[in-house]
Amino acid sequence: MQIAKSTFIRPGSNATYGMVAVALSFFVFAYSSRFGQASILAYYGLWFPLVLIGYRSTLGNYQKQLWLFAFGVFTCLSIFWSAVPSITARAAIQYMTHIICALIAMRTLDIRTLTRGGIAGVGLVLLYSILFGYYAYDPLDGTYSFVGAFDSKNQLGFYASLGIYFAFAAVFILGERRIWLLGGGIAGLLSAYCLLASQSATSVLTTGLVVVLSIGMRGILFLSPRQRKRLFVVLAVTGLAVAVAGVNFGGVDLVLGAFGKDSTLTGRTYLWQQGIEAIWQHPFFGVGYQAYWVQGFSEPERLWDEFYIASRAGFHFHNTFIETTVETGLIGVCLLVAILLTAVIGHIKRFLSDIRNDESYVLLGVATLLLIRAFVEIDILNPYHVGSFLFYFTAGKLTMKTRAPKAAPLIPDDRMEFTPSMNWEPRISR
Repeated sequence: MQIAKSTFIRPGSNATYGMVAVALSFFVFAYSSRFGQASILAYYGLWFPLVLIGYRSTLGNYQKQLWLFAFGVFTCLSIFWSAVPSITARAAIQYMTHIICALIAMRTLDIRTLTRGGIAGVGLVLLYSILFGYYAYDPLDGTYSFVGAFDSKNQLGFYASLGIYFAFAAVFILGERRIWLLGGGIAGLLSAYCLLASQSATSVLTTGLVVVLSIGMRGILFLSPRQRKRLFVVLAVTGLAVAVAGVNFGGVDLVLGAFGKDSTLTGRTYLWQQGIEAIWQHPFFGVGYQAYWVQGFSEPERLWDEFYIASRAGFHFHNTFIETTVETGLIGVCLLVAILLTAVIGHIKRFLSDIRNDESYVLLGVATLLLIRAFVEIDILNPYHVGSFLFYFTAGKLTMKTRAPKAAPLIPDDRMEFTPSMNWEPRISR
């Protein structure tokens, strides 16, 4: 019995395998710390064997993808000046292989398969957290919140955000019906429950903002590409002006107060200050990838103690840009930010230029979510993390040609001929 290669590597034809692979990958990302190395090997086993089935389809032309590896390569180079070379070497290799897996997934999955797999994966992750999770006390704000099977409510909140967004995208953007309409509804309800129980203001605000933006973008589809671009510029400038005004007139404090937070963001502003001070000690190259939060070093030990981190692990500056600069310097953060901005701007261009591009419509929401969260979390900086997987998947799609049709010319041409499949009478060419 022979199984066609398309069952595994052809986008659209490999829907079953792709959904299972994405769902299991999400589960591994969430709980690899619980299940250990075996889960990581299972994750590699989902993607690397596809190269053996069809290396040309799964790898593509890597000359067009070199920019996607820029930051990953720099993390490997940081071994030479790292404060702890052994830790940096291991983490950098893990990050590079993680990038490769994300790009293999990018070339073998279409957007519908990713969305369905995301719904199934998030549903599986949240169901496990509901069954085996617990509530934890936060000594900084004096509250109890549901953290699920994670060590942080923010991670639970992030998966809940993804669950709500993928459920929204499946129904509102991709027009799913029947079983996936039901599946999206169930995943959305689970996500909403976990999002509220986690009391993660970051996740609630970012999820609401991205969903509202995606709904607003739906109206742009009724305009021509040229009109879309003009309207988008107007809305972007207006939105920026409103945001600046809100910051200057106390709008941020008002929003935070609604969630029971103060202007320090539960100590994050102090953390950012400490991170900026650490940057000035090694401004250009940093201390080495993942070489700052190391047990035995005085500064991280002090911060762990001040923030009641008894495990002395799994902590960070709660800002992607500060964390990246501390570890890889100004060079590293520029490389990472360049990829992030390219992903956002690239999908904006495709969404505005194509008549209908559901792929960029969905991925633009993902990229926007990651961009907003980058100011308060580090979702795209670590290996075996759902954020970094989606980050490189989203950016990598820009290296592939879009299948969306371009806008047809509005000026009629008398020389136009019609195919026999049309119900019109063919016009004789002049």
